[in-house]
Amino acid sequence: MNKILVINSSINGENGNSTMLVREFVEKLNKAQTNLKFTNRDLIQPEIPHLTSNELSSWMVASDERDEAQQKLAGLSEGLIEELKTHDTLIIGMPMYNFGIPSTFKSWIDRVARAGITFKYTDQGPKGLLTNKKVYIVAARGGVYQGTPADTQTQYLKDVLAFIGLTDVTFIYAEGLNMPNKEQGLASARKEIDSIVHEF
Repeated sequence: MNKILVINSSINGENGNSTMLVREFVEKLNKAQTNLKFTNRDLIQPEIPHLTSNELSSWMVASDERDEAQQKLAGLSEGLIEELKTHDTLIIGMPMYNFGIPSTFKSWIDRVARAGITFKYTDQGPKGLLTNKKVYIVAARGGVYQGTPADTQTQYLKDVLAFIGLTDVTFIYAEGLNMPNKEQGLASARKEIDSIVHEF
């Protein structure tokens, strides 16, 4: 059984281009495979808040020594990490906002990148502890940025996911979605999705 965690981060919810393409990806996988189990994580509903000092401090307290408020604060990070650990594959819907990632996804990263839990520091530098997982990122952009210096999103995502051990990352780009060639951008992404589903 391949357990797949589906993460969407578009502020437009079900109407977001990245969400729509992820939904099509999942539907096609469901039709092609029978041994898949999906878990949906929408970072907007309910929204994951930005990390605070109090929440960060709660992580530093042993679980059996936390008060009720600290247990609640630490529980969000611990739940997201456990969810990530127990899945084999990630499918991430990733819109581009002002050349970066959605702040909601950054809030997710801030909860799952935990020293001693999902990465550790060694004499050779940090080492990711989440291994043997496959990641697909459906990257939806209004303009055309892939392969240019303006695509700071791709390198950031590669770096931050590798930091916690997720190094097997495939990008599916849907670009020019706010330009006259929108349908061409969607068609290109759908073709890539079809190819992945065929080989899955």
